[in-house]
Parts: sequence; structure tokens; C-alpha cells
Amino acid sequence: MNLVSPAIIILGQNSLPIAQTISAVFPGSQIYGLVDRTSDTDINFSNFGETLRELFATQTPIIAICAAGIIIRTLAPLLSDKRAEPPVLAVAEDGSAVVPLLGGLHGVNDLAREIATALGVQPAITTTGDIRFRTALLSPPQGYYLANPEDAKTFISNLLAGAKVQLEGAANWLWESNLPIAPSAKLTIRVTEKAIVPTADCLVYHPQIVAFALTQLSDIEPEIAVSYVHKILENADLAAASVAGFFALKHEMGNPTLEAISQYFKVPVRFLNLPELVEFDTVKLIQYNSSFDVTAAQISLTAAGANSQLIGYDRTNAFRCAIALAAEPIDASAIGVSRGKLAIVGTGPGGAPWMSPEVKQILREATDWVGYKFYLDLAGTLREGQKRHDSDNREEIDRARFALDLAASGKSVAVVSSGDPGIFAMAAAVFEAIDSDSKPEWQGIDIRVAPGISAMQAAAAAIGAPLGHDFCAISLSDILKPWEVIEQRISAAAKADLVMAFYNPISKQRIWQLGRAIEILLQSRDAKTPVVLGRNLGRPGQSVRVCTLGEFQPEDADMRTLVIVGSSQTRIIPRKYGGDVWVYTPRRYDLSSHSGLQPDL
Repeated sequence: MNLVSPAIIILGQNSLPIAQTISAVFPGSQIYGLVDRTSDTDINFSNFGETLRELFATQTPIIAICAAGIIIRTLAPLLSDKRAEPPVLAVAEDGSAVVPLLGGLHGVNDLAREIATALGVQPAITTTGDIRFRTALLSPPQGYYLANPEDAKTFISNLLAGAKVQLEGAANWLWESNLPIAPSAKLTIRVTEKAIVPTADCLVYHPQIVAFALTQLSDIEPEIAVSYVHKILENADLAAASVAGFFALKHEMGNPTLEAISQYFKVPVRFLNLPELVEFDTVKLIQYNSSFDVTAAQISLTAAGANSQLIGYDRTNAFRCAIALAAEPIDASAIGVSRGKLAIVGTGPGGAPWMSPEVKQILREATDWVGYKFYLDLAGTLREGQKRHDSDNREEIDRARFALDLAASGKSVAVVSSGDPGIFAMAAAVFEAIDSDSKPEWQGIDIRVAPGISAMQAAAAAIGAPLGHDFCAISLSDILKPWEVIEQRISAAAKADLVMAFYNPISKQRIWQLGRAIEILLQSRDAKTPVVLGRNLGRPGQSVRVCTLGEFQPEDADMRTLVIVGSSQTRIIPRKYGGDVWVYTPRRYDLSSHSGLQPDL
């Protein structure tokens, strides 16, 4: 069954009680509500089709409290591979019907049963095998892998036609089903960690009971390391599908060899500390095989848990390794920690409508949000299990260090900026902390930057295209750089005839800098130059107005204002109604219109 928490979609406020009942069954689920028609939901959306398709594309289980038809029509263009479809269900607004629609290979019928139980109704399951045998042979429980799904349809048809089946191996979910079990039957279901070749009359399920530990990894090519793992599993007569996870010590976090092995075999890598490892008598094993690695054996046995057994160990040119078998399927997510992740995201100047799908997904999946309180408020509502860490807006470096330490502990951290995180924001602060502190434990973190719509882009879009030709961005804050440098840059940009976007134009503490910037601009730029003032962009109270450089006064702006000063080329176009205007800078530069530039420039 899909481990991703489901999204519960509602289109009206009457559906909220049913959604809340369902949400209580699935920790971590989020309720999505249609803007202006719902309230008290986790996430608001304005476009049903886009939201549904985005969730479907990211493999998120969907529980939509609405008519089944609208779901089918919305998702129809995306349907191509049933093995890749997440569970999708329709639930009646009054909770009287639960209808699984898609995702039969990913546990949709099991989800339907859980929801129906919570609502006190019968699920509308139409899969004949599920109904008769009370189990889904095509969709085994978490921890089991069906090796030959291509044979399953005919196999199930034979069972439905009256054939009997014998079970080999241990799996309670099969023994407790209504399958027609009989000794010496022609059909067989085999549960084994061994690498066997399935046949049409034998369904093979591989339980994920193999813990594969690696130590002393070298700098060998990842592809070669993958081939070594293949060979080791082959020598041990183990199916790759029975590997529950790869396990290593924490100092190996970020090692590209581990990442390549994990991606190839599609199972996680988990990291442990030495004090966490089990202790056992190694003397006989060392005497028996000189290639034995004590640490690798300890790691594998720790991961496999109680009643596990060590079945193999090896050394290659790439690593030392050991393999242990668990008594039952291993939940790798409960062992050690994963590789820490740190994503610096930009939410855009406003709320959810300004965020990219990438940023939304990162925020959904993160375990921790870190940021300035105001920006975290813009990011939205936390789902169950997430933690929020607020800090003051002037604590960027300390905030970056805190986020890096969180990620180094195995957390998935989202550092939240407004606008774009790489423009006068937290991305630079994070890399500055890494550069200055050089902490070894930070080196293994998976770090990424997810861009957002910048304030200057939002202001420009709201008024036309003032950034249509060459432009620059300058922060007027002199907290982190001398004012003399800022003056030099304003003067140089003005003489170069660049459009300028001013960030941080004024604050309660910095009251004179904007006035001085205007004075510098007027020395080389016409007083009729258009100026765009965008305030609270993407937020309640948004305003965008246009004046000339000669009219522009410092009191016209505050810290929530983005100022765009046009070039000699920037134009104002009156609009037909309401006295509004468009502002744009032509793509073609007319040299004759700017006498301050020499032709050889």
C-alpha cells in the first residue's frame, strides 16, 4: 500500500465533517478545500483540475468527496500505466458511498475498506478476487513484492473458476485470507527471499527481510558498486526484491555510492551511529572467515532486529558488507535515520497561488519548517507531525546553522523565504554558513534550492513589463554592506541606463537612504522616468502604482514595497478605462533616446 499520506479533497463546507472523519484515520493526511466555498481546511485551492492532476502526478493518494464522474474526466488524460497509478477514491458527500476508482495495484481497495469502516458503510469494491478471497493478490501488503504480476490475472481467474492453491512460506496475510487452500494443489503461492524463477502456475512473493550493511566505502565508480551488490546477492541466492534497505554508519551519509545503490534497487539507505549497534561474539566468525567485518555484521543484525540471523559477509574493492535476515518484513523507516535533506524554498511574494508545484511538494514532505514567522505564515498550514521553527528576521545565519544541524540529524528541512530564496534571501545565508563553519556533518546533507517568484517579477507582472530589457537588483539595506558601496552601484547602474529594482527601500531604522538614492538617480536620469511601487504583492492589501522619478518621495515606500525605477527607454501606456496605465521597457534599445551614453559603449 502507498505510504504517502492521502489528500482529501472537498468542494463545499458540507463535506468537511466527513473529510475530518476520514483524516483521523490517516495521520499526516491533509484536507484540501475549494477557495470561497470552504473554510478550516489545511490547504486551499482554486482550480480543481490542476490540483487533482498535480496530486496524481506526484503519486499522492486522492480521496475526493464528490461525484466519481468529475474525477474520472479530470484524470482521464493522465491514465496510461496502471502500475504507476496512486489510489484514487470517490466518497459521497454524506459518507454513504466509498468507491475505489484507480490504484488497484497500490492498495486502493484496502484504503476503501478503512474509510468505509470509519464511516460505517460498505465499500463499493468491484474487484471479484478481492471480494471472494478477502485479499488482493495483485497488491500485497507493505513489505512484500509480487515477482510475476504478469501471471497474476490468469492465476486469479483460475482460482475464481474453482482451482485450489497451496501456500509455501510464511505470510499471515495469505493464511488468514479466504483463498481455497489445499495440499498438493496445482497452483502455488510461494513466499521466499530466494531468487527463484516464477512460473505461470506459481505466484512468487518476496518478503523484504534482507538487511544489507555496507562499510568502508571507497571512491569506486557507483556503477561498479551496484554490480558488486548484484553479485553478492546472486552468490547468496537472494532476490533483490527481498532487500528492505541498505544500512551504513552515519559518517557515510551523502556517499554517492550509497545513493546510486539505493536508487538502482529502489530501497532506502538508513544510517546508524556506533553506539546503536548490537553486540555479539565475533571470535568464531572471524576465525571462520578472515573477510568478516565486525561493524558491517553489527549494522546488519541491528537493522534486522530480534531473532535475525547473519547469513553472509564479504569484502570487495568498493566496500565491506554483511547480510542479515529478519524474522519478518523490515520497516526500514523505523531504523536509524535517512540522509538529511535541506531545501531552501521561495514561496513567492504571497501565499499558495504564487508557489510552484515543486515548493508545495517540498513543504508537504518536509519534517520541519524553518524561517521568519511572517514567511512561515505565508507558507500555509502544517500537517500532522511537522514542526515549525520561528526566528527573528535578522537571524539569518543562526537560522541557517540551526536548519543545517536539523538536516544533519536526518530530518527533511524546508527553509522558507518569501519571493525567490536566492535573491537577498536564505539560500545565500545557508551556503555562507557552510563555507564559514566547515562542519563535517553538514557535508552529507542533500541540499537543494527551489526557486520562487521574486518580488520584482511580481511587481513587473502587475504593471506590464518594466523589466523587458536589461535590469539590475539592488538592496538599499546597509546592514550587511557599507552605504558607500550602495551609492557606487546606484550611480553605476544609472549611468549604464539599467532598469533598477530596489529591495528593502526603507525601514523604521533606515529612513534617509531612499531619499539619497533618489538624489543620485536624478543626477543622471530624467525626472519623468517612470517609477513602479509594488506593495504587499500577492497578499491582502496589494497595491501597485506608478509615478515619475521627480514625483517619487521616500514616504511613498516602506519595507513591504518593491521599487522599480525605469531606464531612459521605459514607457507608460495609458489604458482606456479607470485612469490605469501599463509600464514596459522595449526589448530594442534606441541609442538616440539616451544622450548620456556614447556610441562606443
